[in-house]
Amino acid sequence: MYKMAKIITMHVNVTSLKQASGQVLTFAKAKLSSYVCVSNVHMCMEVFDDQIFESVVNGADFVVPDGRPIFWAQRLLGFNTAQQVRGQDLMNQLCADAAKHHLNVGLYGGASTSVLTQVKAELQKANPELQIPFAFSPPFKKLSDLEMSEIAAAVNAAQVDILFVGIGCPKQELWMAAQKGQVHCVMLGVGAAFDFISGRKSHAPKWLQYLGLEWMFRLCSEPGRLWKRYLIQNPRFIFFFVKQLLSGAKS
Repeated sequence: MYKMAKIITMHVNVTSLKQASGQVLTFAKAKLSSYVCVSNVHMCMEVFDDQIFESVVNGADFVVPDGRPIFWAQRLLGFNTAQQVRGQDLMNQLCADAAKHHLNVGLYGGASTSVLTQVKAELQKANPELQIPFAFSPPFKKLSDLEMSEIAAAVNAAQVDILFVGIGCPKQELWMAAQKGQVHCVMLGVGAAFDFISGRKSHAPKWLQYLGLEWMFRLCSEPGRLWKRYLIQNPRFIFFFVKQLLSGAKS
């Protein structure tokens, strides 16, 4: 069993890219209906503010520390083996592993069908043997129970082993939790990964990522959409985490 760090009210696995990808592969090969959350400060504060969402994230089968502040928090809590596992890196590794182990990958999300077509092309360019039999860009509305059932049936019919879900936090985590037990695969919430892969959005420079300032790059890129997430939630995270740290609570 991997160690788990409690950061404010969110439980995050202490892991590495190799361990996380290995765990997802184990779920996939077992056809275990499961879901993996890719955690950052935004998710942590959503968990803190919403008890239902707290149960969704803390009920996940695996939670990786995607955000650098989450990784730093684990280290400060005494988990010296903790490593940052960026969602994009995990997705890339899993696509390479899926091609090697003959596992099917599915894509759910994206702004449009054309975006998914580009994502599919880029993933298969990097991994020529990768099979992607399912790709669906859902409508921007609340799905009915019938629509949810039809999507699950389509995923299962395509024999998907790993389903990447990119519809943003907290929507994607709620969707995955609702589909657990319905789909015969492991689901991984990857946020804006489809936009990055397709070239619709750009990654922050590596040095900004290393300093934990990727949020600043994204804020400058999309101030109207992201100002509240970063200018309000980041200070709140620091306040409540320092409070946890001073209390001595580690797990």
